[in-house]
Amino acid sequence: MINLIYAAATAFIITLLIGPVMISLLRRLKFGQNIREVGPRRHFEKSGTPTMGGVIILVSTVVPVLLFTDITPKLFWALFVTLSYGCLGLLDDSIKIVADRSLGLRAMHKLLIQILIGGLLGYNVLYNLNISSELIIPYLGTVIDLGIYFIPFVILVVVGTSNAVNLTDGLDGLAAGVTIIVAITYTVINLKFGNYDLAIFTTSIVGACLGFAWFNSYPAQVFMGDTGSLALGGAIAVAAVLTQTELFLVIIGGVYVIEALSVMIQVIYFKLTGGKRIFKMSPLHHHFELKGWKETKVVIRFWIVAAILSLVGLLGLQGI
Repeated sequence: MINLIYAAATAFIITLLIGPVMISLLRRLKFGQNIREVGPRRHFEKSGTPTMGGVIILVSTVVPVLLFTDITPKLFWALFVTLSYGCLGLLDDSIKIVADRSLGLRAMHKLLIQILIGGLLGYNVLYNLNISSELIIPYLGTVIDLGIYFIPFVILVVVGTSNAVNLTDGLDGLAAGVTIIVAITYTVINLKFGNYDLAIFTTSIVGACLGFAWFNSYPAQVFMGDTGSLALGGAIAVAAVLTQTELFLVIIGGVYVIEALSVMIQVIYFKLTGGKRIFKMSPLHHHFELKGWKETKVVIRFWIVAAILSLVGLLGLQGI
């Protein structure tokens, strides 16, 4: 158990040590964030803030894992998905900077790579890690066997979660704070199921995100970019897949789900009504900003909702 604390503390300290160096380097390289013209006007003052800070999170997560536990097959795939999505995000961020635009990789290219990584995870979970195709149903303590639909379902979970975290990363400290809460919850779940190696992994994420929040809190000195948000989404998704708690993730990661749904609802409603909107702007956090809430209020209230949903999700484990 003590290694869990060591892992989180090490991740936190590494982040604090390399953060200023990385931020300074990103500033010198002029790797600044491009702000979408359709976003809230107050966000234009953030233009030029260094992005790609997710590299800090990746380094701070991986090092403690290597130091405090052995690389088991499950842990290998957890790291593989996290780093693969992080590299995809790094490529996306790099294109944005080089092309000097707010959009990076073409959406279809990005989605195909995400699907490929998710498919590799699903196949290996089913055939090499000897994890069954059953999902635990929250509160009921029963399972449902997906059979041949397991791999497509894993792809949906991984791709959906990574993109949902990406959408959540729109305000200073929002994605990092929510992910801290979700990762703590999955540390508890991993310990309950005896996955000590994965508990080290998730607690390292907690420490890395805590350290990153030091620099990403309002007003942010650095943004995680797609490098961080896609990697964190992949990490949380793989933690759910490897513990067969994908259905719990819908509750525990409810803030991610709500953010993603707000975008889908907005787009569908916009197309069906010829240009009308349900929300002032999506994702949902921008809606509350445009209603007059200060950025810090939106962030803190979303953290509170994330904490409540995590507790509700953990209650679903009773009797399992």
